[in-house]
Amino acid sequence: MLFLLGLETYQTQKLSLQDALQISSDSMKNWAPQTPKDLPWNFLRKLQALNAEARNTTMVLDLPRDTRPVEKESQMEEEIIYWDTAEDISADIYSFSELPTPDTPVNPLDLLCALLLSSDSFLQQEIVSKMSLCQFALPLILPDPENHYHTFLLWAMRGTVRTWGSQPPRVVGSFREDSMVLSRAPAFAFVRMEVSSNSKSQLLNDVLSPGHRQQDCFWHRDLNLGTNPREIADGLVEISWFLPSGREDLDIFPEPMAFLNLRGDIGSHWLQFKFLTEISSAIFILTDNISKKEYKLLSSMKGSTTKYYFILSPYRGKRNTNLRFLNRLIPVLKMDHSHVLVKVSSTDSVGFVRRVRAIVTHVTRSPCRRVSVEDMANAARKLGLKVDEDCEECQRAKDRMEQITRKIKDLETYCRDELRLQGEPWRKVAQVEKELCQIQWASEPPEKYRAELRHRLLELRMQQNDHDPSWGVQEFISGISSPSLGEKQYFLKWMEWGLARVAQPRPRPSPEMIFTLRPKHCGAMDFSEPFWPEPLGVEHFLREMGQFYEAESCLVEAGKLPAGQRRFAHFPGLALELLLKGLPLELIDGNTLSPALRWVTGLLKELHVRLERRSRLVVLSALGMPGTGKSTLLNTMFGLRFVTGRGRGPRGAFMQLIKVAESFSQDLGCDHILVIDSGGLIAGVRTEAGERFEREASLATLIMGLSNVTVVSLAETRNIPPAILHAFLRLEKTGHMPNYQFVYQNLHDVSALGSKPRERRQLLDQPSDVGRATVQMEKQGDGIQTLADLAFWDPEKQHIWHIPGLWHGVPPMAAVNLAYSEAIFELKRCLLENIRNGLSNQNKNIQQLIELVRRL
Repeated sequence: MLFLLGLETYQTQKLSLQDALQISSDSMKNWAPQTPKDLPWNFLRKLQALNAEARNTTMVLDLPRDTRPVEKESQMEEEIIYWDTAEDISADIYSFSELPTPDTPVNPLDLLCALLLSSDSFLQQEIVSKMSLCQFALPLILPDPENHYHTFLLWAMRGTVRTWGSQPPRVVGSFREDSMVLSRAPAFAFVRMEVSSNSKSQLLNDVLSPGHRQQDCFWHRDLNLGTNPREIADGLVEISWFLPSGREDLDIFPEPMAFLNLRGDIGSHWLQFKFLTEISSAIFILTDNISKKEYKLLSSMKGSTTKYYFILSPYRGKRNTNLRFLNRLIPVLKMDHSHVLVKVSSTDSVGFVRRVRAIVTHVTRSPCRRVSVEDMANAARKLGLKVDEDCEECQRAKDRMEQITRKIKDLETYCRDELRLQGEPWRKVAQVEKELCQIQWASEPPEKYRAELRHRLLELRMQQNDHDPSWGVQEFISGISSPSLGEKQYFLKWMEWGLARVAQPRPRPSPEMIFTLRPKHCGAMDFSEPFWPEPLGVEHFLREMGQFYEAESCLVEAGKLPAGQRRFAHFPGLALELLLKGLPLELIDGNTLSPALRWVTGLLKELHVRLERRSRLVVLSALGMPGTGKSTLLNTMFGLRFVTGRGRGPRGAFMQLIKVAESFSQDLGCDHILVIDSGGLIAGVRTEAGERFEREASLATLIMGLSNVTVVSLAETRNIPPAILHAFLRLEKTGHMPNYQFVYQNLHDVSALGSKPRERRQLLDQPSDVGRATVQMEKQGDGIQTLADLAFWDPEKQHIWHIPGLWHGVPPMAAVNLAYSEAIFELKRCLLENIRNGLSNQNKNIQQLIELVRRL
């Protein structure tokens, strides 16, 4: 199977997240897989884009011979011959006839198992996280049928975080956000004994789906390719959750529930079944026949606290035999006749599903065990299953994280005592640097005042440099300095989760409350302060390292410190390693709303040295107010890790690096794409807000000025934040105008996707008070009132996109909207086409970007 899918080379050197995310020519094609070797990459690409059809493994194999690429043709001919006949002449030739061939459709579950077996821990985690967003059932126990070495995927599940509601709703705190690894819920397992005429996966989907909409969390036999025989996926245990929305009229169950599904027969996978009996509140066994072998196995469950229910199709099996064995099992498994359900072809499906739901509800109302995924992992260890998180590198990284977070008792106190260079010291420095920058451009700069500012800046930097990194910061530096790349990556992930857990929990408002708090017009509410306080994160430790580097560099430049006495010159190199491995790094500090110039340029210099000949760069940025979906858009488009959701993450602007495949870099015209997310910097304050508006407009100008391509994310068709309009006006004066795309998200009217160019232009042709005030500030004259009046506006180019809502239904159980994924793909293709065709600003190398950062 691995050879068929082209994954055999990834058994020693595992497939990494960076391999899966790099930009290639395929990133611009909406192609259908033609051979089995295309399937893993097709799955990863669609999963990254949150495409609801990612699990479809249909291949287009009937291309005309004269249109099929030659290399594909010869490749297919080679793949049909699996073995070297000279070496395997004595092999049983009939065994090979049963192997799948390149024209055999691949079962989606086989593809998933093969891909997970070929991926490193961090790609596995990304796959599972994206599957969770797509509402797919998640792999919990990964079978290895060749070595019989099954793995419990605890680490892969760590990144799964969900939000759900409680009843009654519409009160602050009625919504809870938590890791699914840590949250406890009753668990219900569905298994098959020998043959069952009923599909347990389809039954599970019916139980989890609202009556008006079918949701295929679990792949089942009635789906395309669902009847294809599984080659390696038998023994797989999947898990999915029901999560309430907080609305009694919509929720099937009032609290979270976990549902598990064992692929294959329990007689062949007794270890997995034994595991399910240890963690489940109830197990539903689907079968047509109860054989003597299964009866003996089930009899060994005597004394179990788990409840057992049988779902039979008696007319297809040996009815009398079933009844005889059931009567024997009733006292052993503490069942009664209500625990036996009969479902035949004439059974009312809706009523039967209602009955199963009633049983689940009844079990949860009586005392029953509630387990987390961590609890499940402990049960798996006791049964001898391998747990992926138990490797030495992961455990060492976890221990270091716990040593750091154990000392965090109060966030405010910890930040003041351990992160000493931030807060007030950094704010004072930022203010002095801002004043120095402003008088630099004055027509007659006052030299005496300039000298005073420089002296004050040196004093502040010397005060910072007098400190040593605190114990917590030193431990963090040791963690990211580990010679083991794996341990370093594990440590960062553990720190993200550990800091999130120790942060003081603040209640999350319900969606209805958020809606009522949102301003109807741009800037009606003052968002200069975040809705919730900024949580403590990895970026604070990196920001502290940046301030040590900044203070030391400033003193070296001023001749106050010999270059040979530098202690922190290696800090940018440490941070760069994290950027290269996919961690977003802070470009603009969200607390002071200032860029740490020396730190950022130090990072870029290290990047230039590291990339050597592959240093051609395109900068792509996304701007918009919080809550307009810009971070989700970037993450979906490129598989990035920007924090999503207003009030959850840091306020600053962050950057992340994407590699372009060498085979495509010449065609695209760059080697890497640097993506900048403006985060919560653009809050939408009005022009009359004075200094706050000026700061927002300056930051928007800085980010757009660095960019080759800018995506402006908007929530309302007439609501362009004043700071962004202001930045456009400033940049038009300089002649440095990025290629730009306006994206309106969360539209309920799907028909907007088909709007014509003339209609699109009308959306920006409406003058607004905000636009008038902004252009008046820039003294552009009364003739300019909208973006459509600006010189750079080209009505013939498609600048405006309408992206439908991500969810089809009411979260948290809503399905992903396929139209969202398709629209995001078209936007991505347009952006890459513009880069390739030179429609963006001239592509830069890193040295040019460093100079541009300084100038802007």
